Amino acid sequence: MKEIKKVLICGIGAVGSIYANKINEFDRENLRVLVDKKRLENYTKNPKIFNGKPLNLNYILPEDNNFQADLIIIATKFDGLLEAVENIKNFVKEDTIIMSLLNGVTSEEIIAQKYGWENVPLAYFIGHSAMRDGNNITYDGIGDIVFGVKNSQQTNVEIIELIKKYFDKAGIDYKTPENMYRAYWIKYMLNVSSNQPSAILKMTFGQMQDNKKFIDFLKKVMTEVQIIAKAEGVQDSETMIDEALVSFNKMIKNGKTSMLQDVEAKRLTEVEMFAGAMIKFGEKHSIPTPYNMVMKDMIEIIHENYNFEK
Repeated sequence: MKEIKKVLICGIGAVGSIYANKINEFDRENLRVLVDKKRLENYTKNPKIFNGKPLNLNYILPEDNNFQADLIIIATKFDGLLEAVENIKNFVKEDTIIMSLLNGVTSEEIIAQKYGWENVPLAYFIGHSAMRDGNNITYDGIGDIVFGVKNSQQTNVEIIELIKKYFDKAGIDYKTPENMYRAYWIKYMLNVSSNQPSAILKMTFGQMQDNKKFIDFLKKVMTEVQIIAKAEGVQDSETMIDEALVSFNKMIKNGKTSMLQDVEAKRLTEVEMFAGAMIKFGEKHSIPTPYNMVMKDMIEIIHENYNFEK
């Protein structure tokens, strides 16, 4: 592949819609958004509204076979990842780059189990939260896609330059850190320590940032992630907490984590990607994860309570 032209996006929630909107404005003809028949009907009748404007996108169904993507961006929730991995198969060619913007540190491994690691970079979104209220999404434009490779033996490093060139043309902000694997785990640390307690306590970023007792708790959860990260081979793990705190304190005061937004909308959260994965990592390395075990139980209690709140 000499350049990226054709792009497929799978998942247009709070993060996916940011890039569906951006790429649609840049090159609508070469963008497709993958949906099932139910969503196609829903989005056709009731288009998503992004910053006050309808998202008029070119949708495509999983059974279609007339579009070969150069780049696929997966931005579903974690519970939709396996379905997405299966549904993109008709659009994957030998050199298709598959980028996951899911939170956590396990989605790329799941994608690579089916399509291999060669064209699967590590990636994540970081920035101010997009706020979703039904079909309405508002976003202030502050955020980056961070991407890179864990190691050059596993993934073709040439795909990084291809992505950079395409993002430059499309006006997509990005970062490519020198140590991507470490950056990847710092973002995970931030998510595990802020998403989950915010959903339990129903706190905005500002409320978390201004509460000294919460910050003490946040650091304890971060320490749990730090120990796991070191066991998983992350280098220079000693300063990860300080760097994660810098990002945490940059979050907009009235912003809400994606997990809190899920709880408020009575949607199942991504607890399996956060506490669930942390517990499994702990079992793998014989490392206790008591904070994540408790938060997992608490969030599952919240899920169970949806039945009584409806």
